[in-house]
Amino acid sequence: MTTGAAGTPDVAGGPGVPGLAGVSPVADVIRGGFVESRHFGMAVALDPDGRVVFATGDVDAVILPRSTAKPLQAVGCLIAGAELDAEETAIAAGSHTGEDRHVALVDRMLKSAGLDHDALGCPPDQPEDEETRHRLIAQGIKPAPIRMNCSGKHAAMLKATADPATYLSPEAPVQRTIRAEIDRLTGAPTSIVTVDGCGAPLFDSPLIGLARAFSQLAQAEPDTADRRVADAMRRYPELVGGHGHVNTEVMRSLPGVIAKGGAEGVIAMATEDGYAVAVKVIDGNPRATTLLALSLLEKCGLDTTPATHLKATPILGGGTPVGEIRPLI
Repeated sequence: MTTGAAGTPDVAGGPGVPGLAGVSPVADVIRGGFVESRHFGMAVALDPDGRVVFATGDVDAVILPRSTAKPLQAVGCLIAGAELDAEETAIAAGSHTGEDRHVALVDRMLKSAGLDHDALGCPPDQPEDEETRHRLIAQGIKPAPIRMNCSGKHAAMLKATADPATYLSPEAPVQRTIRAEIDRLTGAPTSIVTVDGCGAPLFDSPLIGLARAFSQLAQAEPDTADRRVADAMRRYPELVGGHGHVNTEVMRSLPGVIAKGGAEGVIAMATEDGYAVAVKVIDGNPRATTLLALSLLEKCGLDTTPATHLKATPILGGGTPVGEIRPLI
């Protein structure tokens, strides 16, 4: 790895990050007909048998899937022994917006394991939901771990282990099971263990492996942990995200689709019959990811017209749309 003058990674890439030869143009930012910016990345679409329908960039490159891995982690929690109903499974697989209904559900999960809010190892946060956040700030209520978007995942991990002192160790039984399930679903052994923004262990995956995992979840056999996660996401999309959240809106607009985005420009979706797509925007900006994922689903033959409103990310000038983000795939 080469470094710049300050010792930071050069644009050629670092461990796990493909160099410029491994990425492709994926979206243009248009302002008044002028290409103002261009996003590069990798994108892949698979058919239900795992064959590549479309790919651009190095889709075998290892990425950190961030919260896009939550449905896979939820499978691991179920396999590890967490007793979760459908609502609890959905919020475990999601990044909730911290609304009161989300907090009530996570609170219920903790109480069922004999735990209180102090057991959560995720950091305190304000709700992502704007209305809830403004209300709590006006009431002088401080940020809390249970309002953090990953608290459902943490509660599921705790229900699988019930040991707040050790559940975030990569060697904890629940984390070892999660890692094994990620390996199984992606079809690629994990090689990198780091820490996600919420404090939980984070395991790597090739981008194509992430698409493969979503395909398997979407078309899993009934009564399996894989199917329970997919069905819960479909049944309770408002728990996977929240009011106005893109994951929620995609699943509401396209019934049968499962969708989960993550930090740093990662997203994956899959149709009920097992077509799956995954995107990584290499600069980490998420503004084009939903548009790109929906464009890939169109290449798989899905009519995404009901989600047209989710494809539009207007570029504003003086508060008025003067451009757009345009997919290049």
